[in-house]
Amino acid sequence: MTSVLFDRIGLLYTGDPAREEIADAALVISEGHVVWVGEAGAAPEADERVDVDGRCVLPGFVDSHAHLVFAGDRTAEFAARMSGEPYTAGGIHTTVAATRAASDETLAARTEALVAEMLAQGTTTVEIKSGYGLTVQDERRALAIAGRFTGETTYLGAHVVPRGASADDYVRLVTGPMLDACAPYARWVDVFCERGAFDADQAREILAAGVEAGLAPRVHANQLGHGPGVRIACEFAAASADHCTHLTDDDVDALASSGTVATLLPGAEFSTRSPYPEARRLLDAGVTVAIATDCNPGSSYTSSMPFCVALAVREMRMTPLEAVRAATRGGARALRRTDVGVLKRGTRADLVMLDAPSYVHLAYRPGVPLVSGVWQEGRRVV
Repeated sequence: MTSVLFDRIGLLYTGDPAREEIADAALVISEGHVVWVGEAGAAPEADERVDVDGRCVLPGFVDSHAHLVFAGDRTAEFAARMSGEPYTAGGIHTTVAATRAASDETLAARTEALVAEMLAQGTTTVEIKSGYGLTVQDERRALAIAGRFTGETTYLGAHVVPRGASADDYVRLVTGPMLDACAPYARWVDVFCERGAFDADQAREILAAGVEAGLAPRVHANQLGHGPGVRIACEFAAASADHCTHLTDDDVDALASSGTVATLLPGAEFSTRSPYPEARRLLDAGVTVAIATDCNPGSSYTSSMPFCVALAVREMRMTPLEAVRAATRGGARALRRTDVGVLKRGTRADLVMLDAPSYVHLAYRPGVPLVSGVWQEGRRVV
């Protein structure tokens, strides 16, 4: 076994609640895992040494909500929003048409490029959803393509009802033949529980069918207005309720008393000029919060977790520590993972080195490419 010592770390953010930050730190990895963490002066010998030279090291970002398998462009829709038109999610149909018309090779190349963008910005774990096919064949191939890049694949046949289709007929398709075709390629089942998409009864039916097929639930909830999505997520013990932009006190209480993570997607609010989620309210209530990019061509075409961290600090009143925690350990919790998002003995050796002395610089210097090195399962990839 070859071991590698990361020495002279200025500040190590471990993500481990037992010891979240260590100044003047060191870390040893071997065979793709962390084997030692502590002060530099107490570091054991290793076969190789990386001189971090006072930089900050933190776990690889965990992006727990992304829509990367798609074709086409929605620049015109974005420009219209910037001219004052509201976001309604209707543009999803534009992407559906382009995605259905694209070849497998085109879709795979786009997905690969976006995953590479994410990796260059420190994201070492990403969840990828289907949802731009809305036919049995197109949803299945989207998940098959997503599975080339991640084990965190989500069946989102219930993104919207296709144009010209009956909602009841489409729910039967989503819970029947489409689910049968897609379940072997997915770990998760998701539903967009929102006005203009799927109502409470439909969402429950879709989630129940997914769970029966062996998939774990997550929910697009309360993005465009108040609704039942968050409470349904908690009812199903979903891993996460995503968006959480419009919440009642009952919604916050439900999240606080459940194991469901509130995954906040500030890139969507930035791109749609919508109100940001009240992260401070959730955190003060004891809710576990994650941050993700929601990378998609319509409402959040960013692959940058550092950008979302900066938005969380500036626009959602999170501290830099809370935002980094949400982008690492919080994202891992949203995927029910304990092997990523944290740097401690036994976890996966996914780590990011910043060209800065502290993670605070992610918000302090927004838009600056601070990621100077990325290791994934112990192998340097950036």
